[in-house]
Amino acid sequence: MCRFGRHVSVTSRSRAPAMLSRLLKEHQARQSERRELQERRRRDAIAAATRLTEALVDHLNVGVAQAYVNQRKLDQEVKTLQVQAAQFARQTGHWISMVENFNQALKEIGDVENWARSIEMDMRTIATALEYVYKGQLQPSSCS
Repeated sequence: MCRFGRHVSVTSRSRAPAMLSRLLKEHQARQSERRELQERRRRDAIAAATRLTEALVDHLNVGVAQAYVNQRKLDQEVKTLQVQAAQFARQTGHWISMVENFNQALKEIGDVENWARSIEMDMRTIATALEYVYKGQLQPSSCS
């Protein structure tokens, strides 16, 4: 008899180690399942993080690639604009030269016109003088 007045049978004592053994095995099996579940979740989390990282990198690469393409286009347009600006500067220089030459020609025409007027006045003066001389020779002189 036991101290509390109960009887403990020999058979229940012999079952206790088997029961503990079974409980231990169940506990270990549940622990193993939890570890496997935790490991599966860890692998899933790593895979999801990897996919997210790859998606972010791909997204950034698309933006970087587009920026690179845009930069190349801008560089090409800058070169084209520089060539066109140089051509325009040459053309403008040519036009300025032509306008200066035209202005010089106008001045020369004005100079020629003034020269022609001057010659004309000189010729009139000479003609008038010759006319007076000629008329003077035709009139009889009273002194002779």
